[in-house]
Amino acid sequence: MTAVATREQIVAAADRLFYHHGYEHTSFADIAGAVGLSRGNFYYHFKSKDAILDAVIDARLADTRRMLEQWEAEASTPAGRIMRYVEIVLTNRADIQDYGCPVGTLTTELAKLEHAMLGRASRLFALFRTWLREQFALLGQAEQADELAMHVLAFSQGVAVMANAFRDEAFIQREVERMRDWLHTYEK
Repeated sequence: MTAVATREQIVAAADRLFYHHGYEHTSFADIAGAVGLSRGNFYYHFKSKDAILDAVIDARLADTRRMLEQWEAEASTPAGRIMRYVEIVLTNRADIQDYGCPVGTLTTELAKLEHAMLGRASRLFALFRTWLREQFALLGQAEQADELAMHVLAFSQGVAVMANAFRDEAFIQREVERMRDWLHTYEK
C-alpha cells in the first residue's frame, strides 16, 4: 500500500472513531489499531492527534463540497437543493440516532475542550451556511437569505440532537415533512 493510501486509511478511521467515540476519547492506539499499523508506522504519517484532526476536517470539507456539487447537479431548483440538505437527517438517520450529527458533535466537543481547532471545524457549518444562503437568494429571498440559512441549520441540529436523545424515527419523518411544508411557502 502506498503512503498516500495509508494516510487516507488513517484519516478515514480517525474520522469514524472521532464520530463514534469523540475526539478526546480516541487515542493514537485506537486509530493505529483500526488501520492495523504499528505505532512507529503510524507516527510516520501523523506526529500528533491534532494533525490527524486537521486532516479529518480537511477530508470532511472536501466531502461536503462534493456533496453540495452533487446536489447542485441533481436538483433543478433552489428549493429542491435546500430539501436535499434537510433530508440529510433522513438519509443518515441511523448514524444520527446512534451518534448525533458528525459536525455538531465535533464542534460541540471541541468547544467544551476550548480546542484551538474549533474554528477550523466550524468551517463545515460555514460551508453549509454559505451554500444555503445562496440557495435562498436564488429563491428571491436575498434580504433574509442568511437568516433563513441559519434557520435550516438550526432545524437540522435540533432534529439531530432529539433523534440522538430519543431515537424516534417517526419524529425525524414528521420534522422533515414540516420543514418541507415550510420551504414550500418560499417557492415561487
